[in-house]
Amino acid sequence: MSQTTAPTTPDLRTIEPRLHDPAWRSTLALVLFVLISFAVAAFGSLSTFQNVDGWYADADKAAWNPPNQVFGPVWSILYPLMAVAAWLVWRGRRAGTPEVSDDANRALVLYVVQLVLNALWTPFFFGLYPFIGAPALWIALVIILLLDVAVLATMLAFWEVSRLAAVLLIPYWAWVLFATTLNWALAAQNS
Repeated sequence: MSQTTAPTTPDLRTIEPRLHDPAWRSTLALVLFVLISFAVAAFGSLSTFQNVDGWYADADKAAWNPPNQVFGPVWSILYPLMAVAAWLVWRGRRAGTPEVSDDANRALVLYVVQLVLNALWTPFFFGLYPFIGAPALWIALVIILLLDVAVLATMLAFWEVSRLAAVLLIPYWAWVLFATTLNWALAAQNS
């Protein structure tokens, strides 16, 4: 006589410990940091798409302004680097002493501040220009100058927790400084 076994449901006692597994949590945190970075990118692209071929195409730009095709690939590299850097600091917060945890918490707050400034710059620069003209470029310049400072402060704070995390932000900071020169030139030449 053959025995058939009824389908079993997973035993919650075996699943629940997996949710507390450090490797699983770390992987989930990395995925979340990447998703947050790309959410910022997606938010910015909403105001970029319709305006790159609009007013921006006809604007007077700096001689050193790269072709539009350069911006997407550069940001596609920078956003994951930013996410990994934040994740390394998050890991340092979880694995370190209370002092390291405090440093990491401050560093992650600065990271969020610079992400917010990053997210704000694009709608002000690209999206507001059709409505108010050149003043939008000057407002965006103020935002990107604040972003320059915020990224530097984030890098310095990351250094206290993870030197690799700080180093991963260097290309981002360099690009934002370069973008600041482009913003300044556009504001000055189109006022």
